[in-house]
Amino acid sequence: MLLKGTSTPQLLLAGVCGSALVAADSLKSIKHVVIFMQENRAFDHYFGTMPGVRGFADPNVQVNPDGHNTFEQLVNSTLTNRTDVSYLTPWYANYLGGNWSEATPCVLNGGDNSWQAVHRAYDGGLNDEWAQTNTPYSWAHFKRQDIPTHFDVAEGWTVGDMYQAALIAATDPNRVMWMSGTVNTPGTPNNPDGTGNMILDNNASPGCDIKPNVNCYPFTWKTFPEYLQDAGVTWQLYQDPDNFEDNMLAYFEQYQKAGKDSPLTKRGNSYIGLQRFYDDAREGKLPQVSIIVGPAELSEHAPYLPSDGAWLIKQVVDAVTHGKNYKETALFISYDEGGGYGDHVVPYHSPEGTPGEWINDPYKLFGETPIGPGIRLPFFIISPWTRGGVVFSEHADHISQLLFLEKWLATQGHSVHSKEITQWRRQHMSDLVSAFDFSSPDYSLPSIVQPPAPLVDNSIPPPIDTTLGNLSGNYVGAADCEAKFGSMVLPVPYGEANEKADVAALVEDGFKKVRGALTEGRYLVFESRGFALTNSGGKVTSSRATAKHNSIQQRWVLHQQGEGDSDVFTIQSAKDGSYVSKGWKLSKSSKSAITVTIQDQGNGKGYTLKTGSQPLSIDSWGRISAGKGSGFSIFSVTYKK
Repeated sequence: MLLKGTSTPQLLLAGVCGSALVAADSLKSIKHVVIFMQENRAFDHYFGTMPGVRGFADPNVQVNPDGHNTFEQLVNSTLTNRTDVSYLTPWYANYLGGNWSEATPCVLNGGDNSWQAVHRAYDGGLNDEWAQTNTPYSWAHFKRQDIPTHFDVAEGWTVGDMYQAALIAATDPNRVMWMSGTVNTPGTPNNPDGTGNMILDNNASPGCDIKPNVNCYPFTWKTFPEYLQDAGVTWQLYQDPDNFEDNMLAYFEQYQKAGKDSPLTKRGNSYIGLQRFYDDAREGKLPQVSIIVGPAELSEHAPYLPSDGAWLIKQVVDAVTHGKNYKETALFISYDEGGGYGDHVVPYHSPEGTPGEWINDPYKLFGETPIGPGIRLPFFIISPWTRGGVVFSEHADHISQLLFLEKWLATQGHSVHSKEITQWRRQHMSDLVSAFDFSSPDYSLPSIVQPPAPLVDNSIPPPIDTTLGNLSGNYVGAADCEAKFGSMVLPVPYGEANEKADVAALVEDGFKKVRGALTEGRYLVFESRGFALTNSGGKVTSSRATAKHNSIQQRWVLHQQGEGDSDVFTIQSAKDGSYVSKGWKLSKSSKSAITVTIQDQGNGKGYTLKTGSQPLSIDSWGRISAGKGSGFSIFSVTYKK
């Protein structure tokens, strides 16, 4: 099978106009890529209740040896004196009603995001210590009504529900990985013997946290924008003077030493402002690659408000989608790390001993441990080729954005290959290409809730460097919120009601079309030619597909076989728990289950399902057979009935 990091969509023939063949779009049709990273939110925290994604209705949730699944975070006497409480399930941040919806945006804090804290919560892969070793607020979540703009953007285009932080660590190392492909751990291509310096935590003080080579600042290896520069690719980092120190390029020695006329300074370490980005996007003047670093107060890093971050997101989305080059632009919006908020999906990572991916913990707490990837994060792709309520299911992380840029730039005639990226990530992290359907660009725009403009206090001098001629706003939304509600302490809902809650019932009813190589964690409907695979009682047949894809008889769960990115699965019916067995009969025994290879064909061709050499097909009469046929469309569905 093709590794997810190596697939490339091919140029298709879309149709005939007179006697001339009309070529469909392809990866080459993209001329501008924008990458924009926000701060410190986890996938479950924002989107656990979203329909059609791997959220709180996950049918493949990990069950640990103690019998608790990863929705059930362990609780002890340090958190509550109630003796009848042993665990905490996901709980709604605004469950008390009243004015809590106004207070929680600044009062709710996910806790510690350090290497030590998130590795403790990860607990060697049990992923069960978010409440005990971090905070019970790690397990609080929002709903659509709290972050409507985020939901609209994610669902208006494509949301990735298996996109992870690059590291089980904090902001700086994750953003360093995003900008350079590495944190320089021992065994990486540019630090094979482990003598080079590595970055594992937030640090901006000259020298090393742990001598001789841990968190040593400044950094010295090659960054991805330098590869762009060498290849003749136009690029620009857009930021205001107030950038939350989130521009990791400024942490590298070569940028610090660059002269004022150096492209490293002008393109990577100057403050031309976000307004310049909005203007460039609308006027069709964007470079090939744009990087956006937002101001602190709009970053969504607690206590900064999600609504203020939503305002910034909409500013960026509107500038791109209403700009002159939207028909040839792709915008990626991601978050750097979870910020102490937790996620129920155990991070997918490499086997123990993988070069550059496993290290002996220099803090001497965890022994041999993976550096990442970390927990799942919100992730959206905005473009004409990713429009319309799609969930992208492939394993991905911050490296994936670099892999996409490499693959895309090759179609533009530029050879860019970052030697800093480990081989394991190249082979096992998605290059994101499969999220795009180049056969069917859709230039329509969804309706997006307009969030309130961030509160500004003009009586306070804003952060400004007059030599740069650029202002940042005096955003005071978080300060205003804390002044009003900072003394409020949100009670954690320990007790029987929380422990016995039906976590899956927290999710909205609905569906999303799936793209990309499949992973576990969803209820799926397989459709072809207007029919869907159906549990008819003892056998898999087909029946008419429904508009909402909501028939429980047509709902299936995948169980992955082999490695974490295998495309081989057993299939179980959601209706009665039976397994697809030989001859497409249904059996109550998992031992009778056959394996099915499910492969994404990309570009609107759908998926093939194979039990041998022949793909399964449904003809126009609804008859199932093995042989050449049309591909299956797959929908991820969440319904309470």
